[in-house]
Parts: sequence; C-alpha cells; structure tokens
Amino acid sequence: MKNFKPNCLPVLIGSLPMNNHKEATELIFEYTPEIPLWPQLPIFTKEGMMEQFMSGLPGLVQKEGKSYLDTTKQGFDEEYLAFFEEYFAVSEGGAEIDSSIFSFTPETGKGFKEFLRQVDEKLDKKEVPCVALKGQVTGPVTFGISIKDQTDRSVFYNEQLREVFVKKLAMNAKWQAKEYRKRGAIPIIFIDEPSLAGFGASTYITITKEDVTETLEEIVDAVHSEGGFSGVHVCANTQWDVLLESKIDVISFDAYSYFEKFILFPDHIKKYLKRGSLLAWGIVPTHKEDIIEEESVETLFSKFEAQLKHAQAIGLDKQLLLEQIFITPSCGTGSISFEAAKKVLELTKGLSERVRQEYFC
Repeated sequence: MKNFKPNCLPVLIGSLPMNNHKEATELIFEYTPEIPLWPQLPIFTKEGMMEQFMSGLPGLVQKEGKSYLDTTKQGFDEEYLAFFEEYFAVSEGGAEIDSSIFSFTPETGKGFKEFLRQVDEKLDKKEVPCVALKGQVTGPVTFGISIKDQTDRSVFYNEQLREVFVKKLAMNAKWQAKEYRKRGAIPIIFIDEPSLAGFGASTYITITKEDVTETLEEIVDAVHSEGGFSGVHVCANTQWDVLLESKIDVISFDAYSYFEKFILFPDHIKKYLKRGSLLAWGIVPTHKEDIIEEESVETLFSKFEAQLKHAQAIGLDKQLLLEQIFITPSCGTGSISFEAAKKVLELTKGLSERVRQEYFC
C-alpha cells in the first residue's frame, strides 16, 4: 500500500451543490476519472454531515427537525446492547456488514449506491479501471462536538456515547473500503474534520491530543483492515503536528489559504513523507465565489510553484513532494453555486494536468 504514488492526480473533497445523484456522479467521473468519489449532496437533509451517519445509534431521537442522543430514553439500554451485539457479530463473527446498521440506509446512501452502480457499469464495459476509489465519513471530533445528548451537551464528552459513535463511523469507513476493494481498486477513505480547526482553542479545552488521536486512529485501523488509505481533511488551520505524528496516510489541507501555517512543521512533514504518507494539496479555492472567478490554471500553477520553492527552501524534497501529493480543492463545494463548483472541478483537473505535464512528462 505504501508504494502508491499519486503523482499530483486530481481528487475532490465530496460535497456538490446538486440534486441529482446520477448527474453528480457523471460529473465526478468527467473531472476525476482516475480517483473518483461518491457524491454527498447536502441539499438532501439525510446527506448532511451529521445526519448521514446517525441512523442505528442507540438513544437516537429525531423530532421537530432536530436529532440528538438520549441516554434516558425508554429502551436505551436494550438499544445499546443490540448495537454492540451487531458490532461484534460483524467485526468478529463474520456477519455481513452490507446489511448491518454500519452501512448507509436507502435515504442516506443514494450517492454511494449510484457511485457503485456507475463503477460496476464501467467495469462491465471493460473500461480502463480507476487507480483508486474515494469515500468519506464525518470525523469523530466534528461528529462528537456537533451532536448533543438530552442535556444539550456534546456527546464527545460522554464516554459511553463516544465509544458507540466512533465505532459506527469506523465500521462505515470499513464498509466503504470493503466495497471498493471488491472492485479491484485502492480504497481511499477521508475523515472530514472541520472542527479540528478549533482544536487547542478554549472551546475544546477539555479535548486532548490523545482524545483526537485515539478516536481518529480507530477509524484509520478499520480502513487499514481492508487494505485502504485513510485521510483526514481539515479545511482551516489546526495543530498539524498531531496529525503528522499519527497513523493517518493522507493529510488534506487548505494550501490556498493556510500553506504558511502548515509549513511551520518541516521536521514533522519530512518524517511523515519519508514513511510514505501523502498530502492532499488543497490549492483550488472554494470559500468565496469571487475568488474562484478570479483564478485560472496558470495563476494557480504559479502559486503552486512558489509553494514548492518555499518547501524546498526549508529542506523538503521537491521530487518527493510531487510524487506524494494529490491536487485537490481546498474544501467541498456543497455551499456554493453550481457554476462556481463546476469551475472548481475544471481548475482542479486543469491544474493537475498542468503540473503533471511540467514534472512527469
């Protein structure tokens, strides 16, 4: 697995501002055919970052448009026991994960189902197979901070509930990786952690480095068990040394806005790359439509070259970097217009081609 070199191939982050899963998947294959991913369409409530992974959790209450976990709910103990019975049946007893609570429901998994359908269709037609297939789960810190219990307290601080939702996320990631491996492709599963941008701030003062590493690596281990790569996507600045020292295979960062912050850890980055780990270089902006409109393949290529020179100046190996990075958007595009999102896809593909033409041809 560690011999895989992306060589600046393009990869997307996940969300798109569309309402048709078939068309969204076709668009993804058009712009990132080597490493496509299943589309997450947040216009559908059940495909929101939290909602998509909540079904099957014990104590789940959904009313008046709000979802939370209630440990005082009648039947909670039975639901909790049933959760772990199913978990051990799948993880140790050989039960099928496909039909378990750890797979997507028909409502939450429309994008994943359509993606697999189109992958299978291409395999049946004996089209050139993908290098890898990408998926995503919401990260345990983001999920645990965002979802509340019956007292309106984040469930990350409840050890009983934390154990449950981390296992749910890990098994869903494992299931995605397993489905990809069945199709002969390298699985790449990203853990989306926007809340890690606040790690170390007073808001999360009681969350330790060990908390972050332990919860992330349970998901990483699940992906590794299926022969896949596990990545973490953070769309702003964070304590990068925590991630660079972990088992994570791919760190996805916003190189457009936060390159100077990320590069403050040269020794950590050197060790990280030396062990064969990868970077998703999020140099195509997604946060403001006027900025997206101003950029072109050539302006982004100039920015990328300047960043490579900076990296070289602090002792990073340029060729190693080029071999071990993906070219990506800085974040998903689900919250911008379709026109802006499509330009992000065009820029990502175009910049990847420009870089590979310059350095790999």
